[in-house]
Amino acid sequence: MSTASMQDLLRELRNRSSIHQDGLEIVDKPIPDVSTPGTLDPRVREVVLTQRPSVSIPEGASPVELARAGMGWDNEDVTTRQISTDVLAIPRPGTTIEGRLYRPEAARPLPLVVYFHGGGFFGGTLETVENPCKALADKGNVAVLSVGYRLAPEYSFPTGLEDCHAAIDWAVEHADRLGIDPSAIAVAGDSAGGNLATVCCLLDRERPTPYIRYQVLYYPVVNVGEHPNPEYDWTLEAYDRQTEPELLERIILALQDEEGVLEQWYVQESDSTDPRISPLFATFNDLPEALVITGEFDYLRLEGEAYAKKLARAGVKTRYLHYRGMEHAFLDKLGLYPQAEDSLDEIAKDLKRLFPQTN
Repeated sequence: MSTASMQDLLRELRNRSSIHQDGLEIVDKPIPDVSTPGTLDPRVREVVLTQRPSVSIPEGASPVELARAGMGWDNEDVTTRQISTDVLAIPRPGTTIEGRLYRPEAARPLPLVVYFHGGGFFGGTLETVENPCKALADKGNVAVLSVGYRLAPEYSFPTGLEDCHAAIDWAVEHADRLGIDPSAIAVAGDSAGGNLATVCCLLDRERPTPYIRYQVLYYPVVNVGEHPNPEYDWTLEAYDRQTEPELLERIILALQDEEGVLEQWYVQESDSTDPRISPLFATFNDLPEALVITGEFDYLRLEGEAYAKKLARAGVKTRYLHYRGMEHAFLDKLGLYPQAEDSLDEIAKDLKRLFPQTN
């Protein structure tokens, strides 16, 4: 593995140009210290081959518990200043859901990013995304509200989505208390959280006056059930596997849902082609500016690419960041993968451009 420092790797990632194709801005970020195409990033390779997250699995655990236990990673705090954390109780009918507000010290109201964690709609935690949320608050000079929406299969669609959408409403209603600017709202999420973020944008456009002005979608799930569609055809041959093809195939197919778990646990009695479940099938109407982020060897890459292209064709200002050599859920490895921090730097640049008066 390269002996380059994290700062050296980040500098290499920043020096990348973009191209425009059919209205879509595409930023292709090669591995900073490897020039061979079709290659796994050396840091990913080391994690895949030698490291495993430390988890405690109870005896007699259910399939759901087993799936949840394998998620997440102990990532690092890369903030450079004090970021406060407030634990909030967001009211929902008959209950409350947890929210965590991260914000730098500021004398004025800050823009707000509402963040939804990943985990296939049935897993993931606020802890896994805490350090990425804190880093985003630091780098973007924004407040970040991380939402602990309810999970399937105990709570199937649309409960988690409704929790996320309600959290945005709640934040706007309590803008003074939270110290945020209600005219400067963004949403973000990874994997299933990316799905929830963009569907919240679809719902937001049904309001007389929409709130959301920017959406960030990390390797989003946009076609639950992998239905045939005119936007893309999934094929392993779309992945350049020049180096260690068998290992790359294993990494790519690790996220394949052959048993239809998302249908069984999240969708249940609903129709998975409903645009609120699979936004790839939505008709876009004046959606907010989008940043779509994918990893080269992620099973969800092709649908993420297709979604970015569809947004751009619909007239949505869209930027697509493609990180070579990356696996799914690379944001979880903040502090280990330079691409995780670089992606947060890219989001921060957009936030400062979009909200200049409040940033």
